Amino acid sequence: MFRIGYYREIIVKKAWFSVGQILFTLVVVAIAAFVLWRLVDYYMFAPWTRDGHVRADVVQVAPDVGGLIVKVNVVDNQPVSAGQVLFVIDQARYELSLRQAQATALQRHATLDQARREDARNRTLGDLVAREVTEESRSRVQTAEAALADADVAIDTARLNLQRTTVVSPVDGYLNDRAPRTGEYVTAGRSVLSVVDLHSFRVDGYFEETKLHGIDIGQPVDIKVMGEEKILRGHVQSIVAGIEDRDRVQGSNLLPNVNPAFSWVRLAQRIPVRIALDEVPADFRMIAGRTATVSVRDIAPLAKSNTAASGAAGGASGVVAASGASGASGASGASAAAPVSATSGVLPVSGTATASAPGATPGASQ
Repeated sequence: MFRIGYYREIIVKKAWFSVGQILFTLVVVAIAAFVLWRLVDYYMFAPWTRDGHVRADVVQVAPDVGGLIVKVNVVDNQPVSAGQVLFVIDQARYELSLRQAQATALQRHATLDQARREDARNRTLGDLVAREVTEESRSRVQTAEAALADADVAIDTARLNLQRTTVVSPVDGYLNDRAPRTGEYVTAGRSVLSVVDLHSFRVDGYFEETKLHGIDIGQPVDIKVMGEEKILRGHVQSIVAGIEDRDRVQGSNLLPNVNPAFSWVRLAQRIPVRIALDEVPADFRMIAGRTATVSVRDIAPLAKSNTAASGAAGGASGVVAASGASGASGASGASAAAPVSATSGVLPVSGTATASAPGATPGASQ
């Protein structure tokens, strides 16, 4: 009897041990499945991308007049403010042009005074002077006035050219790594240096088109710049409306030229999404061109509205079914009142679904 009880106890322990192994295996499999699902959801469907870059507007500075550079007030990569003098072009030639325009104006002013005196004398003489001579003198006055006005415009132009010999920064920002040097000759309209606009820094994230359903305007975004430990905060500012179609070009006769070779490997297009920066650490080094990882934090408001609308529609359908069942088993008066309550409950739900559907279609197509 003692041995029978001993063996029975061993059998029971082995059975419990086997059950424990099975449960442990099921728990491990469930955890692995959950982790695998989370990884697949994150890498395949979550709105994030490693293909992000810090961008900024670059303003190219070109002089409005040409000449030799006689003075440079900045160095490479220097921070500058709007209106700060960058360099000065030789002003001697433009000062001479201004003096010449002023002298021409004085000459034409004297010509105008002489014409006015002759015209006044002819008018005073009255009938003693032929009418043709009077008209000619009046015409010379008008011509002299127009010539003087043209001389005044020449003076303003010469003064403006002299003023434009001093080139200033158009925006607050940073110079590029190649500032001009004293003695270089610059021409009008040709860029000499560039300034990175300090107030235009942003992040452009290139998302796969399969992930656009989770992105909407105004969503909060986390930005991790490569080599930096701190996270930047921002929000979605805009989504591009179109990208280049590489399989179609414009033909010489203005007809579409479509590539006949079709690739069976279909890769998702990259759609640029502009991210406006909201929170930037004070010690963060903002450099245009740096690589960043962009992650959208919350579900898009459009997706939330669609989810809520579908949930409400499911609840309303249940209410309609319940109302129909109660109407079939109840009296005719109660059955007549049931459709009214069901209709009043369904209409707002269908209206919400209809309003959100047009918004969902463009988001998916983008």
